[in-house]
Amino acid sequence: MKLPIPKIAATLLLFLLLTAIVPYGAALVSAGSSDSALPSWEIRFGSAEAETVEEAVAASEDEWIRVTPRDNKPETPRGTSAAWLRFSLPQISEKSALFIDEIYGNNIKAYLNNALVYDSENKYNFNGSKILIPLSKEDGGQQLYIWTQGGSKDLGIEGEIRVDRYSELLPIYAKQGLIDIIIGMTLIFIAIVLLICSLFLKKGFFTDGFLLVLILLSIGIIVVTYSSFLSIILGNYGKTVLIFFDLALYTLLPSLTFYFEKIFGPGKKQIVNRFRKFQMVYSIFCLSLMVINILLSYQLEDFYRFMTTNVLGIIMIVQFILLVSLAFIHTYRGNADAVVFTTGFSTFAFISLGELVMYYISGESYRLYWWKWGMMVFVLSLIVILGRRFTRNHEQLVEYSRKLETFNNELQRSEKMEIISELAASVAHEVRNPLQVTRGFLQILGERSDHKDREYMKMAIAELDRATVIISDFLTFAKPGLETIERLDVSEELRHVSGILSPLANLQGGVIELNLQSGLCVIGSSAKFKQAFINIIKNSIEALQENGLIRVTAWQSQAHIMISVRDNGEGMDGSELARLGEPYYSNKIKGTGLGLMVTFRIIEAMEGTTEFQSEKGEGTEFIVKLPKV
Repeated sequence: MKLPIPKIAATLLLFLLLTAIVPYGAALVSAGSSDSALPSWEIRFGSAEAETVEEAVAASEDEWIRVTPRDNKPETPRGTSAAWLRFSLPQISEKSALFIDEIYGNNIKAYLNNALVYDSENKYNFNGSKILIPLSKEDGGQQLYIWTQGGSKDLGIEGEIRVDRYSELLPIYAKQGLIDIIIGMTLIFIAIVLLICSLFLKKGFFTDGFLLVLILLSIGIIVVTYSSFLSIILGNYGKTVLIFFDLALYTLLPSLTFYFEKIFGPGKKQIVNRFRKFQMVYSIFCLSLMVINILLSYQLEDFYRFMTTNVLGIIMIVQFILLVSLAFIHTYRGNADAVVFTTGFSTFAFISLGELVMYYISGESYRLYWWKWGMMVFVLSLIVILGRRFTRNHEQLVEYSRKLETFNNELQRSEKMEIISELAASVAHEVRNPLQVTRGFLQILGERSDHKDREYMKMAIAELDRATVIISDFLTFAKPGLETIERLDVSEELRHVSGILSPLANLQGGVIELNLQSGLCVIGSSAKFKQAFINIIKNSIEALQENGLIRVTAWQSQAHIMISVRDNGEGMDGSELARLGEPYYSNKIKGTGLGLMVTFRIIEAMEGTTEFQSEKGEGTEFIVKLPKV
């Protein structure tokens, strides 16, 4: 039975992409409207020690730096871990709000008229935080001060500051980050479903399924933890979120390389295998460094971030280039799985490489976004590859089942023939001698009888002769051994058989046509060879209708001699063909079925094979394949 799991996973992923595009498009349309964006704001860097809003208001104008949305975020001075931002609010209506796309810092507070209106409560906003602050009509024209402190990136604001109706800004605030949560949780759900199903797979496929589970689970966790919306949900658990992000990344990179290795092999000079082992060692190193950093109360944060951001980013770039290059090589060689993998992974890799380059060029201020959509395409390609492997396994299983059924049928036929052979030999030996004695007495009585009784005696002797022929067939079937082994000229033997049967064919309104290649020789008994082909050609003669033709052809095919007997008689259907050679099966009125049984046994004794091809109303072809000498 085919496993539908890859198809279900792919369907879920496609549904996710379709449903996510709609709200994402709506958010983009809303975000694209910049009529309500403030033209500029000001920033003032300070010390980490808490500074009151009154001190910030009283600060000299020379300390403030003007920034516009098109400007790069000012670089935070070395040793500075806090900053103040200020800007004037425009005139607003009731139920308005302030929206900041990205503001960096672990601890963020906002003041209006020296009163606290927003407090992030030490949320760990490592990716930049979105802020939505409700405003009243009376707040219009006032100056708003924001204090931000801590974090691993430069302090300040990226993007725009917008003031608009609360109902207009709330969807932007929620949807842009919520889409990441939906995508990530869907991938995690698919990973759990695949994990459960993988438990019921055999060992070879369990490894592939489990690796795909690790990849999907890691990507899902990365997408979820990368969402800026998560800080709204989790509050003070931001550092825990970052730990899960790192753990997922350390799992994803070697798992992806291992999955590639399972599909396409270790590569030339074991390059994929060696790179995967290096990634595993580096992931363990990063994990150990993370544990030590946590135990030391984040005293190694700078070194840890360098090893897991800068160095790991370079390793990721090398990994993308390596896997894409190898995938292109396999695609060139015609590997269908490589085409699927290359399409998905190239989409993801090129988008990710572009964003990584932008990230480092911008001094780590560029926010990675489009990589997750490239990742969706790549995940879909991985699911398709796993589905293709399941399909191939199912097709192989069906093929093995067919072969097993054929083998069982042959085994049953062989056992049946063995039983019949023993029975036939026993009966033939016991009956043959009494028949010969009876025939002798009937001949004597016939000579002494009058004319009428003599006719009856001849009829009885003819029937006894027919019984003797049947008994001889039984003995040949039971013991088809070739008493006199010699080198046979196939063409001469078949011409002899044709000469014997041509008169019979002519009586049936048919002819025998010979097309024999010279120099064809086999090893066997001349008498048995003639007996086998007399049976075959006789069956063809009995099947002929008007203008009948039997064409006997012999030729050499590599190390074998091929003999074909084709007629244009009435032919047989599939059910009749399937029963040919069965004991006592015959479609003739007075047939015993022994003729073909004997023929099969003789050809088997000569180490040959037989094959039938027939179509009702078109005729039959009997093909014999014998070893050449």
